[in-house]
Amino acid sequence: MQDEIAANLHLWDNWTDIHMGSRYYDVEGFISDPRGRPFDWVTREVVGDVSGLRLLHLQCHIGIDTLRFCLAGAVDVMGVDFSAKAVLAARSIAERMGQPVTFIEADVAALPETVPRAAFDVVFTSYGAIEWLPDLEPWAESIATRLAPGGVFHIIDAHPFMSVFDDFAPGPPLCVRHPYFSREPLYFEEHGSYADRDAEFVADSYAWQHTLAEIVGVLSKRGLVVESLREYPVVAWKVFEFMVKDNEGLWRLPPEAGDIPLMFGLSVRKPG
Repeated sequence: MQDEIAANLHLWDNWTDIHMGSRYYDVEGFISDPRGRPFDWVTREVVGDVSGLRLLHLQCHIGIDTLRFCLAGAVDVMGVDFSAKAVLAARSIAERMGQPVTFIEADVAALPETVPRAAFDVVFTSYGAIEWLPDLEPWAESIATRLAPGGVFHIIDAHPFMSVFDDFAPGPPLCVRHPYFSREPLYFEEHGSYADRDAEFVADSYAWQHTLAEIVGVLSKRGLVVESLREYPVVAWKVFEFMVKDNEGLWRLPPEAGDIPLMFGLSVRKPG
């Protein structure tokens, strides 16, 4: 999978440049008024209060959500991403805001010892994260070994069921395009970015489908206990062109497109 992962790294390095200037992330607006850009209601519902909790954010990209956790009272906050460009961008934002967040360039499937073991009360990842990972087994091992006893891992991501449908369809009805149980990488030619469709950039990307049973299973295998599993009719980005944005800034299917789960939220605890 090294060629596919290298292609994805090239993609995310270039997306970092696009995202730092995009309206979607609005980096300058966030720096000037971070409390005016809080977490959406799904993240608040799944994660809850992080005050005084040690927190690790996996696949943090440019660190906006990582910094939100710091501002919400989390301590010893650390963000990890495989893109050196994204990590440098995240560090620059944190420095401008005067926030004590540590950002580390690393593969979440092989975390270095600079990400301490059994040191975090909360490990978190969200929104289009695990589709970039070809194998969830080492990912789950990283999570289990970094959680402190009694700590909780939270993931909010695209629902695997949503991922089978054709995201290039111009309108309803939804049509199945991708297999649910496939282990082969899905190839896409990316034009622009999810944050800026008009950006002049074209690159290859590869994604991997992970079933809900697989996601829960790899975490349970490492002794993590499911506390909650939620499904949501909203998603954080515009997956289908005919989606409509709601008052909370999340995306929904129009009534004529049917009703399917678009995101899931899972919380698992390491026994104390």
